[in-house]
Amino acid sequence: MSNPAKSIRIGTMVSGNKGDAATRIGEIAGMGFESFEPFFWQTTKGQDLAELGKRCLDAIGDRDITISTLGMFGNPLEETAIDLETLQGWKDCIDNAHHFGATCVAGFTGRIRGKPLTDSLPRYKQIWSELAKRAADKGIKIAFENCAMDGNWASGDWNIAHNPDAWELMFNETPDDNVGLEWEPCHQMVYLIDPLPQIRKWAHKFFHVHGKDATIRWEVIKEHGIFGKEKFVFMRTPGFGDSNWTDIISELRLAGWSGSIDIEGWHDPVYRDALEMTGQVYALNHLKHARGGEFVVDPI
Repeated sequence: MSNPAKSIRIGTMVSGNKGDAATRIGEIAGMGFESFEPFFWQTTKGQDLAELGKRCLDAIGDRDITISTLGMFGNPLEETAIDLETLQGWKDCIDNAHHFGATCVAGFTGRIRGKPLTDSLPRYKQIWSELAKRAADKGIKIAFENCAMDGNWASGDWNIAHNPDAWELMFNETPDDNVGLEWEPCHQMVYLIDPLPQIRKWAHKFFHVHGKDATIRWEVIKEHGIFGKEKFVFMRTPGFGDSNWTDIISELRLAGWSGSIDIEGWHDPVYRDALEMTGQVYALNHLKHARGGEFVVDPI
């Protein structure tokens, strides 16, 4: 894009598990999205990723749309059959990212299930030191999403990269320049962490950003706390939550960050199911306004 305001692109995620990622891209590429993140949950199901990458790019055609990042979400640190498929999926995504035009592969670190976070560090170092080298040899960055997946410091099933204290430990184990974060404000807000100061400190490690927000119900916290029966926070599509995305994008620009903010949908308690794309197109407009740039016509 020649417009410097668009050094930050606004896009969305597209599931790749059912083999129809390219078809889905073709269906929504005309809605104004500027990037896509094809992603897989736990397994690629043996898909030919080189061929899938070609079909995804063919679906984009001559539109000014990029695929900067592939997603591979699961637990590559454990050794059940599906976890080993996740690990192989990481290797396959790293090896084939260039067929999509992507320069980054993102997902969870994995975790030794049911153990304190620090117990995962030796296995983390073993797996990710090797994958970081594999990725570096191909010019690929690795980005860990900052999602707790209902885990915490004491226990969890999926990911250790959900807390800035953990980031310090992780990057000490893997100091590789091509290992960083797939960051989103939502996953810090559910911890009641202010995302803006975090950008100032950590933006140099943000390789990809997810567009997802949160609404914190402070009245619930004041009456019931955060461990009671009442839900104290909702994950939201951007434009419906508490974040000031103009401030977020301004802080990213101040830090010299450029890249794609890809909307992660399917979590909003209101704009979901039949209203999913209504919410996503609204979020697309909202984020473009926060960034500066043209709008699409109307939410569908």
